[in-house]
Amino acid sequence: MQPPTVDARRKWKNLTLLAFAELLTMALWFSASAVAPQLTAEWGLSAGQQSWMTMSVQIGFVVGALLSAALNLPDRIPAQYFVAASALAGAVFNAAIARFADGPEVALALRFLTGVTLAGVYPPGMKLVASWSKADRGLWIGVLVGALTVGSAMPHLLGALPLLGPEGGLPPWRSVLYATSVQAVVGAAMVAGLVKVGPYVGRAMRFDWRNAAAGLRDRAPRLANFGYFGHMWELYAMWAWAPLMLLMSYRQAGWSEQAARLAGFAVIAVGGVGSVLAGRLADRLGRTTVTTWSLVVSGACALTVGLFFGQPALLTALCLVWGFAVVADSAQFSAAVSELGDPRYVGTALTVQTSVGFLITLVSIRLVPPLVALVGWRWAFAALALGPAFGIWSMQRLRRLPEAARMASGRR
Repeated sequence: MQPPTVDARRKWKNLTLLAFAELLTMALWFSASAVAPQLTAEWGLSAGQQSWMTMSVQIGFVVGALLSAALNLPDRIPAQYFVAASALAGAVFNAAIARFADGPEVALALRFLTGVTLAGVYPPGMKLVASWSKADRGLWIGVLVGALTVGSAMPHLLGALPLLGPEGGLPPWRSVLYATSVQAVVGAAMVAGLVKVGPYVGRAMRFDWRNAAAGLRDRAPRLANFGYFGHMWELYAMWAWAPLMLLMSYRQAGWSEQAARLAGFAVIAVGGVGSVLAGRLADRLGRTTVTTWSLVVSGACALTVGLFFGQPALLTALCLVWGFAVVADSAQFSAAVSELGDPRYVGTALTVQTSVGFLITLVSIRLVPPLVALVGWRWAFAALALGPAFGIWSMQRLRRLPEAARMASGRR
């Protein structure tokens, strides 16, 4: 049987449109987190409630991922329509916060539901990428993760736009939420109307709870998972709180709050460049090489970034380096698990990996505010370096195993 052929122009068009639609939709993730200062001023949020503005989305994503996999929805519904419907539902729940919420209780419930819908945007988006790519799949998955990263940063950019609020100040939080919902609606329309499934589409094995621990039983995929867990310990806590640290630093120095918002956008969005570059390098240099160096750089930044809290310019520069490195390795852990595990249960293994990873983020996101209260911004992020340290140990152990030759065409 002849392998399917791919028209290069159609492939580039579909994957580029998909990446842009994912960028627009993933702005929903941090839409409420980005306006936490305004919500705190209006609703009197505690540090714990500020944390839950992000943590509720994380829990919703895990629930959505498990439900989607258990019901086999990505195989029952064409991927592009599943992504579009999920993005549209996420836009409705997000806008409902601005329309109906008058306190944290309703907002947190709607944030949870937004997280559930985002589980129908990102993982099926990966399936669409796989349907169009083979030899360059690492690069295109890196592009998709890069789009997710820039999208996650978008609420901070929207919060700095004069169109949404008074120049030099913070805009009304409802404007930011409505704007991100509009973006998600546009993203949904793009995927439903313009993105098609590629010729490499295949039917995945159905999620099987009996094989849920398969990725943790065997040593090689277990170490790849451990690397991912260490990475996730750091990633979302950094994304949730580094923009707020920049805002506090700029305020203390008497600098523009609008500039702080732009800086918060930049330090997350720069990770999009890191994701694409790492996706390209991992297939050439090896997965453990790229992930180890990313973890070394991001862990070093976590340890030292708070030392520059009183120097906003240097703080911004170091946060940009941190933002570049902290997400660069993300897609490579999933690629490693898919290469090292039983091919019959790759879907199950990746669902479990993602779910456990996002559950771990609940601890680190919640940990930062009490650390800020205890030791200040100077040392609050140092605890996040524990994740990269664990990840580096895992990757170096994996590199020495003979099974590591199965990754990246023999490039460990």
